[in-house]
Amino acid sequence: MKKQFAVIGLGRFGFSVAKTLANFDFEVLAIDSSEQRTQEASNIVTHVVQADSTDEEALRALGLRNFDVVVVAIGQDIQASILTTIIVKEIGVPKVVVKAQNELHGKVLKKVGADKVIYPERDMGMRVAHHLVSSNIIDYIELSDDYSIVEIAATHALIGKNLRQLDIRAKYGCNVMAVKNGDKMNIAPHAEDLIQEGDVLVVVGKNTDLQHFEVTFAE
Repeated sequence: MKKQFAVIGLGRFGFSVAKTLANFDFEVLAIDSSEQRTQEASNIVTHVVQADSTDEEALRALGLRNFDVVVVAIGQDIQASILTTIIVKEIGVPKVVVKAQNELHGKVLKKVGADKVIYPERDMGMRVAHHLVSSNIIDYIELSDDYSIVEIAATHALIGKNLRQLDIRAKYGCNVMAVKNGDKMNIAPHAEDLIQEGDVLVVVGKNTDLQHFEVTFAE
């Protein structure tokens, strides 16, 4: 049985999450206090409801406890975001993912029960900064304050060499988890595998080590 999702707050971020989940053919309930926003989402997701997410009775009536994941994507109203998170957890939703405006907001959300806190603006800022530093950085995902995963396009300094020659783990303290090329994915590549033109290395490590690696092999 496919997971059921509810998205509360249909700003740009919430709408994007709801639309993407719907495109993956999941059942999605979208909730917002704005009639205009709910109308915009009505042809995209499974169900749309106009409701105040800080109204506990309204949320209970929607049967949120039966959903696998609820995403609280409320924009600028931090108080509403926190109250909604508390209510959704009290209803009994197994996993609550909440958008935070800043670190302090995120700390409060974790204390009131959020299972996962995400920082779209901060994460996008990090990705943009990494792209600016090195044009061959394709994607950047923060795992924790200290560790991340980076997707780096193979540069001339990498092409034609194998992983043993590059000795990335010893020299940079990073691990190559996979090598992608188009639709092909080489999980846990061997030491003798050559890096070819068009390859993308999926590398995990400490942020400081990754930065050293990125700068060394930047175009």
